[in-house]
Amino acid sequence: MARVTVEDCILQVPNRFELVMLAAHRARGLGSGAELTVDRDRDKNPVVALREIADQTLELPALEESFIKTLQKRIEPDRVEEEEDVAELMAGEQQNWINAMGSDSDDEADEAAEEDEEEAAPANESEGEVAGSFEDADIKD
Repeated sequence: MARVTVEDCILQVPNRFELVMLAAHRARGLGSGAELTVDRDRDKNPVVALREIADQTLELPALEESFIKTLQKRIEPDRVEEEEDVAELMAGEQQNWINAMGSDSDDEADEAAEEDEEEAAPANESEGEVAGSFEDADIKD
């Protein structure tokens, strides 16, 4: 790499670590077919990426943003409206399913809920008494 290119890049991106990360990201983009903004002149992708940064032919904030997005595991959706539409569709499908089951299943569901409540109650009252009979003890030094 030409020392002049790196020194020119430091003027644009003062943090050397950030410069290396941005240049590497841009070099990978060039390798996958991104459009060149400077002449190649038989240079390899990392040198071309540094020359693009030094010549200010790239928008650095846009390059930083694309680099950050590649590192994210979960990318936030651009439109919140899509999430609301999906939630409405799911609620509508759930209501249709409930309506399709009919009123007979509602009675069965109520009976099952009552049985679950009875099973959740303690088997004998002594267990409930033991749990409530503990008193706070003062610790003396």
